[in-house]
Amino acid sequence: MSSFAHQLNRRELLRIGGLGVGGLTLTQLLASPLHAAPAKAKACIMLFMWGGPSQIDTWDPKPNAASEVRGEFKPISTSVPGIQISEHFPLLAKQAHRYTIIRSMTHTDPAHLSPTHHLMTGRLATRVNSDNDGASRKDTPAIGSVLSKLRPSPAGMPSFVSVPWLVSHPSAPGGQAPGQNAGYLGSAHDPFVVTGDPNAPNFSVQGLRPGVELSLERLEGRAELLSRLSRAESQVAQLPTLHQKAFQLIHSANAREAFDLSREPDRIRDRYGRHIHGQSCLMARRLIEAGVRLVCVSWHQDGQSFWDTHGNNFPSLKTRLMPFADRGFSALLEDLSDRGMLDETLVVQVGEFGRAPKVNGSAGRDHWPFCYSAVMAGGGVSGGRVYGKSDRIGAYPAESPVSPSDLAATIYEAMGVDPEMTLPDREGRPIRLTEGDPIRGLFGA
Repeated sequence: MSSFAHQLNRRELLRIGGLGVGGLTLTQLLASPLHAAPAKAKACIMLFMWGGPSQIDTWDPKPNAASEVRGEFKPISTSVPGIQISEHFPLLAKQAHRYTIIRSMTHTDPAHLSPTHHLMTGRLATRVNSDNDGASRKDTPAIGSVLSKLRPSPAGMPSFVSVPWLVSHPSAPGGQAPGQNAGYLGSAHDPFVVTGDPNAPNFSVQGLRPGVELSLERLEGRAELLSRLSRAESQVAQLPTLHQKAFQLIHSANAREAFDLSREPDRIRDRYGRHIHGQSCLMARRLIEAGVRLVCVSWHQDGQSFWDTHGNNFPSLKTRLMPFADRGFSALLEDLSDRGMLDETLVVQVGEFGRAPKVNGSAGRDHWPFCYSAVMAGGGVSGGRVYGKSDRIGAYPAESPVSPSDLAATIYEAMGVDPEMTLPDREGRPIRLTEGDPIRGLFGA
């Protein structure tokens, strides 16, 4: 034992000591790799384009393909010579030097729910190709939940925030997509979920203030009572943690300020766009600035099937989808860069799959998981590049295929967490964080 301790450096010893009660046991640590790469990023913002955007109509245009493949949109040049994207991303075209496009994302699951689990956790869902299975405590924990456990935010701030909802699909019998919460890690590491429209004049974040009938003094009294009860009731061991976090949030002026978009100048709010997606992106920046580790901004419940454009693909993309994504994402990149935060903030934009190369009879594109695009910026990712390549019609990867597990492993490594590390599931079995490998080619020159 002393020999083992002698071989550990100070950082590793502090890491073991910091996990403590409720963390990993020494046995579990011995079974897990300790030598993660140094963190490149302090935080991550994930822009989840729920519904599955068409790669050909956004990040991977095919102007030389047949009309039924290339569609109605034209490519435009970007700030990086040789890289072209869709004409309906004009603001993002000016930011191309700040991001890398991955054009070889791939998997084989055409459902909505199960590939969301794969993307958000880095592991396949218990049942793949399924829209029948919603969230469960048997699920692998979301990346943000793992960071909540291993890289918690300062007291008074949540470690993992989801805004403006946890996604579900009206045509999916399983309801809410799995992989968005802490799964077998337990509710203590679930995201703090912000619901509603941050652009609405009367918007407020529930859970940051006590009810109007409950003063802070009464709340403190209840907290003391709960503490006494928890010492007597060991069977509800997780409840004190949850209530303690809630109590800290309510008392945290930093948390209230971070969620308060009215503190932003009008010119900044206008830059992001006065709409739900743009203001959600702005909130994500404020939260990261305040110490939150991961913010997931999911495409909102728009009542129009999100990016799931089986029909009316081109008008939907042109009018209700791409302009808002273009403004919100481009403003986020510019704002983070202006504030000197981009180098330490990893930003990822991705959907659960792409769309079929060939336009269907309803002038839409159907589900296509075999090849699609993602975008990564900041956190050590080199900008102004394309990683991987699709074939001539955007149907399959031609070079450097990347799975959702690989993407998750890359996020973990950028955040200084070894993607090969294991965590115990509900039965105590060690489960590796991801089934993928980091894409190290995204980093450095």
